[in-house]
Amino acid sequence: METTFGVNGGSGVKFGPMSGSEAKLAVRRIWREEAPRVIGGLARLLRDVALAEDFAQEAVLAALEEWPRTGVPDRPGAWLMTTARNRALNAVRRTAMVERTGATQELEDRRQRSRAEIEAALVEGVDQDVRDDVLRLLFTACHPVLSQEARVTLTLRIVGGLSTQEIARAFLTTEPTIAQRVVRAKRALGEAGLSFEVPRGAELRARLPSVLEVLYLVFNEGHTATVGLELIRPELTDEALRLGALVAKLLPGESEVHGLLALMRFHASRSPSRTDDRGDPVLLEAQDRTRWDVRLISAGHDALGRAESLGDAPGPYQLQAMVAACHARAATPGETDWKRIAGLYRDLGVLNPSPVIELNRAMAVSRAEGPAAGLLLLDALSEHPELARYHLLPAARAELLEALGRLAEASGEFQRAANLTLNARQRARLEARAAACRR
Repeated sequence: METTFGVNGGSGVKFGPMSGSEAKLAVRRIWREEAPRVIGGLARLLRDVALAEDFAQEAVLAALEEWPRTGVPDRPGAWLMTTARNRALNAVRRTAMVERTGATQELEDRRQRSRAEIEAALVEGVDQDVRDDVLRLLFTACHPVLSQEARVTLTLRIVGGLSTQEIARAFLTTEPTIAQRVVRAKRALGEAGLSFEVPRGAELRARLPSVLEVLYLVFNEGHTATVGLELIRPELTDEALRLGALVAKLLPGESEVHGLLALMRFHASRSPSRTDDRGDPVLLEAQDRTRWDVRLISAGHDALGRAESLGDAPGPYQLQAMVAACHARAATPGETDWKRIAGLYRDLGVLNPSPVIELNRAMAVSRAEGPAAGLLLLDALSEHPELARYHLLPAARAELLEALGRLAEASGEFQRAANLTLNARQRARLEARAAACRR
């Protein structure tokens, strides 16, 4: 078995005849890479994302039937594209035959023109505009007409190539829930009558934050799971990193794309040291920095350098990446440039006012100027409605109260934070710290 996965259908994967389980594994790996190209190409021709995914899935089923006998073709992405296109073409022609009776002449003329255009496009082929096809698909899946929840699910499904089972497992919900979410999202796109196009100029810049928001939401859910027993879900962080790199390749002139990719890479580089042997969380300052992934740190610096080289004023993701870079450069916690980090959070707060940003700035100030200075800033946030159920606010206050020797107050805040979090690992750690302050 020789495996050299690549892009654009030219993966160079060569298998002989194989078992069904081997074929299933091969199809899953190839589909994850090729899904946006196949679905995007079909959607451009069919003008319908839902239909495009249906025919793409038919091609996947065909691969599962044929590849165990014949082996994986040398260009599996092209094979999937051709098979899906042929299935779509046959369906268009069948529909044309069925609809010839019972329609008014005017309606039939419109149908014939539409079908003729789609059929001509399908016959001509789809080996052009691959870059734009993927961008069209991504911007459609992340369209603001959809809810945030729907955008995340649809992106993972049709751009990431994840199955409903994989998405359900990642978000600790049921397959029917995810399936219904996908169906509703595709229906909403159809009812909105959206054109399947890549936004340009000012419109692209207006829509891009929605795409980046979805990628960062996926990453954050993997980096620090909001619910469940585990702190980290690598399948989600890996997928966000993969899609982030894809978007950076497709939009090389957008600094915030590179900023987000840098930010995710810096955060992901710490994953090996973020939990102990039991899976419990380890705070940043207690982490073994020798275990940080130097390859990801280097890649993060590369992406941040690319963002800075474009000459744009730093956006929110680039500023956060600059904060993360400060941590990445520090060989020990004591070498961290907290004054610079506090300044970056100040700039970020001006650009994108948020109580969470102010919380982070307060903690940076506490490191740069002392816990009392940080606590003053946190106390100013104590009544903010957006932080009423945010467990990190009482956790942050507890940290600074403990540093000031106010242990009884710190214990109460640690316990309040524990009561607010839905993640079992975080709750256990916070309860342990509350107990330690009472001793």
